[in-house]
Formats: sequence, structure tokens, C-alpha cells
Amino acid sequence: MGISPFRINVPDEDISDLKLRLARTRWPNTLDAASWEDGTSLAFLQKLVHQWSHRFDWRAEEARLNQLPHFKTEIAGLDIHFIHKRGTGPAPMPLVLTHGWPGSFTEFERIIPLLTDPGAHGGDPADAFDVVVPSLPGYGFSSAPLKAGTGSRAIAGIWHDLMTTLGYRRFGAQGGDIGAGVSTWLARLYPADLIGVHLNYVSAGFRPTLSPGEEPTQEESAYQQRVLAWSALEGAYSALHATKPQTLAFALTDSPVGLAAWIAEKFRAWSDCNGDLESIISLDTLLTDISIYWFSGNLDSALRLYKENRLDPLVFDFGERLAPSFGIAHFPKELPIPPQSWVERVADVTRWSEMPAGGHFAALEQPQLLAEEIRAFFRPLR
Repeated sequence: MGISPFRINVPDEDISDLKLRLARTRWPNTLDAASWEDGTSLAFLQKLVHQWSHRFDWRAEEARLNQLPHFKTEIAGLDIHFIHKRGTGPAPMPLVLTHGWPGSFTEFERIIPLLTDPGAHGGDPADAFDVVVPSLPGYGFSSAPLKAGTGSRAIAGIWHDLMTTLGYRRFGAQGGDIGAGVSTWLARLYPADLIGVHLNYVSAGFRPTLSPGEEPTQEESAYQQRVLAWSALEGAYSALHATKPQTLAFALTDSPVGLAAWIAEKFRAWSDCNGDLESIISLDTLLTDISIYWFSGNLDSALRLYKENRLDPLVFDFGERLAPSFGIAHFPKELPIPPQSWVERVADVTRWSEMPAGGHFAALEQPQLLAEEIRAFFRPLR
């Protein structure tokens, strides 16, 4: 497999087409323009779209992102885009970071230097990592699968091939959202090659199998009830992605405003922003992420990944154990995650940290806190 340098260069006609579509937006009515009670606020979205149309400079964002070392390689018939930044230190550890939805590789832009060169950011150079940040298949600048079957299990296999191609026989894995599932699959499929796994999310799909007649603990039962309650109020997006993604893909592929509304709602709901998204994530940061989804043209495959994971869930056999050590950083505004005992039914959890601030997009919201946790977890495993 050859590896080629890559530069982001969205065609001018794609940018012009986006501007035309934004200018022709047909806005819906609403009971309260400022309210988020029924979904994305009309007032917020009009502000966001005005920024996108009149102030947001994609070429400036593109130039900044191109300062990172981007590459592409072909694995399993897919063109995989990734960032590969080598560490500055006596013995950098290889580490693959995996994003989720509605994020992208840009989530890790601020944390990459903290991990690759900790000595320049108040840390110990001995904690340095060689960082690899791939774009999930069908996300960002990675090509979309052309057939069914590419879920988190298959992506773990692609990541393993990628790290092997880069010359890393053993490596660590870190992720949140879908990236947490991919990282866990790496540990499950390639235990001898994983130094350790650090997560800032544990999905509801992480399910140990209890022994016959065994009941969950009170804390575990309470978690299951929280998941059910959260899903009833907030989980409609996931049910749609996981069942009929193609229907939604028509709307999000055709309407940039529809795409922005679908994504912006989740960033506000899932971040530690107390209802004020701009206090944590700037409009331009949000628009960079949304623009990457728009320019990719792969909304169908990005949504479909939920269906692939529903069809191939992360369910563990009774008595199954994961060999690598696990670390969990639980941010206070994260979606419901299981208690430590639930994860320990399958994994050896050597570090579980309750974080002081942050939400679902930890690398974007609190890069310093997450970087310190990643360093601390992997330090005894080096």
C-alpha cells in the first residue's frame, strides 16, 4: 500500500454552488425563533447561515488545516485520509485517534500538538506520541464504502492495516463516540498489538453478557434506565441513522442549511456550553466541520455507519475479556455512559477519571484536560 501526501483543495465550483444554495434558502415557520425546544433554533441557524454566506472563509480554514501533515493510502479498496504527526521526545508512542459523528478529524486539531510535543506545552517530553488521525470511511476526505458491511469492526481492521503500514507493530488507541467503538474493536480483534485503549465515551452498544440468572447491579440498572430515558427524548436522530439513513441523506445532501441544522443541534446539546454554544465552540469552528461534511458529498455513508453498527453490535460473550488495559475519562456533560463496573465485566480498567468540565466533544472542548488524561493513562504502559 502506497502512502501519498494530500492537500485539501475543494474545487471553486463546489464553493460557488454552496453559496448559491445558501442564498436560496427557504426558511420554515416556528413558534419561537429563539427556542431550541423543538430542535435547532431558527434565530441561531439564521445567524449561522449568515456567517457561512458572508463572513466564513473556507479557503482560510483550508490553508490552516493544510499546515497539518495530511496523507492518503488505499486500504480494503478505500482511499483513507489521515493526519500523521510524529512526536518530539525520547521515545514517542504511536497512537491512533478516532473521531465520530457529527465530528471529523478537525476535532483533534488543538490536541495534536499537546500529544506530539508535550514538552513545548508544559508537559514531559517522555510522554510524547506519534499521532495518527484517520477520517472514518465516508467521512471527511476518506472515500465511501461501495457495499454494505463497513462498520466499526471493519474499520478497526482498516486502522490496524494503516498502523502496520506506517511501521507501528504495537500502538495505543483513543476515541469518543463512534471512535470509542472502533478503539474497543481494535482491542478485541488485535489484543497483542494494542498497548492500551483510552476512551472518553462508552456507547450503549457496549454490552457484556451476564451469566444465566445474573442481574445487573443497582447502579448498572440505573444506567440502563438513563439510556432509555435519554433515547426517548434525544435519540430520534440515532434511530433514523440506524434504520433508514438513505431517506435522511436525500435532504442533507441537497440542503446545506438542513445539514447545518442537523449538526448544530447536536453540538449545542452535547457540549458543556450551558445553552450558549459560542461560549465553547466558535461559529467558524462549527462551520468548518459542517463544510467538510457538505464538500465530502458522502452523507449517505456517514449516516449509514450507524446502521452497520446496529447490525454488528459490540456485544461480548459471557466470560470474554479484553487483554489491553483501558482508561476512561468521563466528562460531566457527556451522553449517558455505563458505570465502571459495567466496563470492568469485560475490560481491565486501570484509570477512570471524573473530569471537571467538558462534554461529548472533549478533544475540541477541553483539549488540555483530555491530553493530560491520555498522557497519564499511557505513562505506565510505555
